[in-house]
Amino acid sequence: MTGKEFVKPKSSVIAEIIPGCYDVDGKRILQPKKSHHFSGRPMGAFLTQPLKVVCHDMNEIGAFLATCRYVSDREQFGVPDHWAAPEAFEQTRRGDCDDFALWTWRQLVDLGYSARFVTGSAGRYGVGHAWVTFRFEDRTFVVEPLLARAGRTFPRLNTLRYKPRVSVEVNGGRVQFFEHSKPSIEPPLRVVVPLIPDWLLFWLLFWLRWAGRWIRWPFLALIRRLRHKHRRFVQ
Repeated sequence: MTGKEFVKPKSSVIAEIIPGCYDVDGKRILQPKKSHHFSGRPMGAFLTQPLKVVCHDMNEIGAFLATCRYVSDREQFGVPDHWAAPEAFEQTRRGDCDDFALWTWRQLVDLGYSARFVTGSAGRYGVGHAWVTFRFEDRTFVVEPLLARAGRTFPRLNTLRYKPRVSVEVNGGRVQFFEHSKPSIEPPLRVVVPLIPDWLLFWLLFWLRWAGRWIRWPFLALIRRLRHKHRRFVQ
């Protein structure tokens, strides 16, 4: 990163990778395999068109992502898989993981970060997930755009569930692809144990939030039904 000072974000979307537990660099390849979902994607074109939303730091990126809604490609476009360009995503503020990640990648590149768009598997998101990584000095961070609406700090322990397969970055104006392998080591207990409280707190608050929504839903449905009956009675 050049010309910018790294500001530790207050948003929930980033966590530092535990060294040795994530294949950060990968192996340079000419083109990804068709099974990696990159075939025919204009990766360089995703970085060329002007954006109306210009973010100045990670907090602003997280704030915008918090206004966006996850929608499957099938629901939005009527196809199994579609990668929306960043300029289109910021207009609709709707998309799936790759749309969120492509827009985030574009913003980080524009800010001067050494950033990559990554596909692979990630815990509950399963295979075919997309996220972003960026480097600052000798540290590498995972950016999970879908967590922006959670409003809680992304627990560092969760980065162990991110398994990259292919990543792409732009270096000197050229698009470069990288294939990744699974790390051969497990983090030592002295590293894992201090991270457990934050991990437990994150998931406790996360599930309490969703449980609250499910508890409120029947009451809200009842209120809407009573209002509807009241309007019919008045008419």
